[in-house]
Amino acid sequence: MTNRSDKTDEEWAEELSDEQFAVLRRGATEAPFSGKLLDNKEAGVYRCSGCGAVLFDSTAKFDSGSGWPSFYKPAKDGDIVEKKDLSHGMVRTEILCAKCSGHLGHLFPDGPKPTGLRYCVNSLSLDFEPDSDEKC
Repeated sequence: MTNRSDKTDEEWAEELSDEQFAVLRRGATEAPFSGKLLDNKEAGVYRCSGCGAVLFDSTAKFDSGSGWPSFYKPAKDGDIVEKKDLSHGMVRTEILCAKCSGHLGHLFPDGPKPTGLRYCVNSLSLDFEPDSDEKC
């Protein structure tokens, strides 16, 4: 069972930027090679920019050359919901945040080992939290 948010569109619009709202709540796609997290190589976790749920770990991120941040697996099972997407005359698998149902991007079967999957994600759907380097 997913933990879906009960926020209204008006509440989401107040919390998100116009661009984030278009992607997360309306299924828009940011332009390729424009996302702030595309080239991020820091260690940490990627959270849903809508609800803060942890979605991906930096160890699963790879450079797919597609123009969007790409991951070969979610942080854990159940973090991502898959949905058949027939828009734009194509058959694709849309990926959504399991907690708030925010649109993240799409899943493709052309990723690297060990999964062979590519979770192609809009940067606008993500916030990055770097690992803390607190050492005594």
